[in-house]
Amino acid sequence: MNDSGELVFAPLGGLGEIGMNCALYGFGPPRNRKWLMVDVGLAFAGEEAPGVDLLMPDIAFIEKVKKDLVGIVITHAHEDHIGALAELWPRLGAPVLATRFATGLAEARRLSEPGAPKIPFTVVSQGDRITLGPFDLEFIAMAHSIPESCALAIRTAAGLIVHTGDWKIDATPTVGAPTDERRLRELGEEGVLALVCDSTNVLREGESPSEADVAATLGELVAKAKGRVIVTTFASNVARLRAAAEAGFAAGRQVVAMGRAIERVVAVARECGYFDGVPQLLGPDRFDRLPRDQTLALATGSQGEPRAALARLSVDEHPSATLASGDTVIFSSRTIPGNEKAVGKIANALSRQGVAVVTDRDHLVHVSGHPRRAELAKLYSWLKPKIAVPAHGEPLHLTVHAAFARAQGVDEVVRAFNGDVVRLVAGAARVVGKVENGRLMKDGAILLRPGDDCVAQRRKLSFAGVVSIAVALTAKGEMAGDPDVLIAGLPQHTREGGGVDALIDTAIFESFESLPRAKRRDADSVGAAIERAVRNAVDSVWGKKPTVHVLVVEV
Repeated sequence: MNDSGELVFAPLGGLGEIGMNCALYGFGPPRNRKWLMVDVGLAFAGEEAPGVDLLMPDIAFIEKVKKDLVGIVITHAHEDHIGALAELWPRLGAPVLATRFATGLAEARRLSEPGAPKIPFTVVSQGDRITLGPFDLEFIAMAHSIPESCALAIRTAAGLIVHTGDWKIDATPTVGAPTDERRLRELGEEGVLALVCDSTNVLREGESPSEADVAATLGELVAKAKGRVIVTTFASNVARLRAAAEAGFAAGRQVVAMGRAIERVVAVARECGYFDGVPQLLGPDRFDRLPRDQTLALATGSQGEPRAALARLSVDEHPSATLASGDTVIFSSRTIPGNEKAVGKIANALSRQGVAVVTDRDHLVHVSGHPRRAELAKLYSWLKPKIAVPAHGEPLHLTVHAAFARAQGVDEVVRAFNGDVVRLVAGAARVVGKVENGRLMKDGAILLRPGDDCVAQRRKLSFAGVVSIAVALTAKGEMAGDPDVLIAGLPQHTREGGGVDALIDTAIFESFESLPRAKRRDADSVGAAIERAVRNAVDSVWGKKPTVHVLVVEV
């Protein structure tokens, strides 16, 4: 095939990590290529980025050629696939395609965030087929832990790609359509050039249980419970929210929604028909007014979020609800890696109150929305791709998935990471280049670009603290009064019991007095000497060097 019909895949996020999914497909010669973007997701920052709330893909590469971006397609409404759209779309301005549920949820979030842009969505349905530039797109129904998840059949003159998005095989998903096996088999018969596939659960054997199995378990647990019942899960899991609500109503309980995210998702789900037949949920102010054995609440906070409803309940700080011994909290979720401590803290606080805590270690109260190995094997047998590119996973997932794909008889398997450009051509599939990529950090209301060192400075401050010193000098090179010293993040006393503040004062005066008279009149020399002396003095008794700021003013 010549360059005029070259087809490439270039991930900006989601390959080498779980979360922040964002992928580009390009078609045409390198200097005149048209691009399609699939998903614009975010990830949540951890302890490595103090003060940072969210991580987003760096879209600088596609921003520079945005005139050639024919559209943005959202596979489903999870935050790791759509969460960065509001922040990044104004830089691109391309048409956005998403299903009704994803569009509704994005609009509901926008209304709750002052200043968020109004994005002109084109609403599509599972089964639709639409053309964007050189790309013919078909939206294939896939079961997942949120309604209306889609795989994409992307047809070009160079061949057919199937981009799975997030999926599993579930014949009884309880909400939304099951994975469309018939259509996937038909695509396999048509001929699939490349499969770009979810790797999240490739380390697990067998098949994921069904949402219907979880619904049955929740029904049994709620029916047996004596006091109040709290069910916490991912707010976007409409099937789980509905199953828990139905379990409550079936047991003669009133159902309360606690947390804005759950209230928002339930409202959108009702608009889309996914809560048809479920009575209206009550607000949190009704929780304490209902009999304990007639109450069930759906609560945010399954991941240990400190301001979510469950966290506040666990320490008795919720403004309108309390728990007591004999109540039950069901964690109908998995703990995302990195959140173990936060979730454990809440579970321990609940246990101290005498609240029974139920997790997936005790009962089948959660199932994954991602395919295990037996499900992956079925998909490969249906599609029979010539090329496989593992996606949506950390390096271990991608490596294991690559070996798995080869074992399924795939001729060519390309293990790619964020920034790689993969040529998708039978017989010559490989990484052929790189595009600019990385992470943007949402720090409060500001989006930090790569290279901004404020986060590195915060890490340093969190490790060793800061000393700020202001010194006034006369024209004769004498101190005009005592220096002002502000200490933050340092211990108050040395091992011997001496004051660290006194140690710093001594270092300031001794370093100043040691300078020759001429240098005492030079602000830069005075500042450098005091900074060095204070840092070394603290290090000698603490074993850590703080950040030292010295401001010298001539009066």
